[in-house]
Amino acid sequence: MSIASLDELIASVRQRVSLQKTAVRTTVAAIPFGVFDVAGQPGAGTLAVGNTAAGIVPTDALAGYPAIQNFAAGTKGYLAGLEFYNTVAARLALYDTLFSAGAFAFNANVTLASQPSYAARVSDGNYNGLEIWIEAVTAFTGSQSIAVTYTNQDGATGRTTGTIATGVAPTIGRMLRLPLQAGDKGVQKIESVVSSVSTVGTFNVHVLRPLWSGRIGAANQVDSHDFMRVGLPEIFQDSALRAIVTADSTSSGLLELIATIAAG
Repeated sequence: MSIASLDELIASVRQRVSLQKTAVRTTVAAIPFGVFDVAGQPGAGTLAVGNTAAGIVPTDALAGYPAIQNFAAGTKGYLAGLEFYNTVAARLALYDTLFSAGAFAFNANVTLASQPSYAARVSDGNYNGLEIWIEAVTAFTGSQSIAVTYTNQDGATGRTTGTIATGVAPTIGRMLRLPLQAGDKGVQKIESVVSSVSTVGTFNVHVLRPLWSGRIGAANQVDSHDFMRVGLPEIFQDSALRAIVTADSTSSGLLELIATIAAG
């Protein structure tokens, strides 16, 4: 069953899920940063994933991700609205974390094996739109260069992201989206991770499903998006929701996202 009409949306069972940060992260203006390990509600998560051999499929049961109440049997969940706030001007984005691996060393050359599948968290078997991101777990020395080999949305293996040189030494929490190989639209599996040039630092690799983004145009501004603006992307009852902040300044700010999830 799914929500297919406005009447069904109005009649759906709803819950509000909050993601709030009570401490700030030092950032670089106009650069994305994660805040998963920053204090708040839920409490801070552990930044290093703890698995470089196979990776994990995070769920809302893992510390740092907000808990989602189980839906009634036979129903689907959707992001039906979002209220958002920050103490600094910034772009805020919400993702479902489908896969995480790390923390890899600055000179990693790792081929993963026995990777867990995240197929159950992909709507209707459609891997299009999934993104590969890296996240600095510890500060780097030198400009990191990284490439990831993956299986694309159609099951073609041995696909390779563009090799990205960060240009500067990444600091803790800095995130960078890797470009997929030309013609690819999504990711089924991470196969290998190769990093070089830098001499100190560790990082995670994530596969993220984008759900929403919005902008806080001025410090301490509050805004909200209804179901028409968020687009009703599917949310699963074990989705691992995380925020990425692209601040206008050198602070992530004290942010809050309150998601309305409708199930029907």
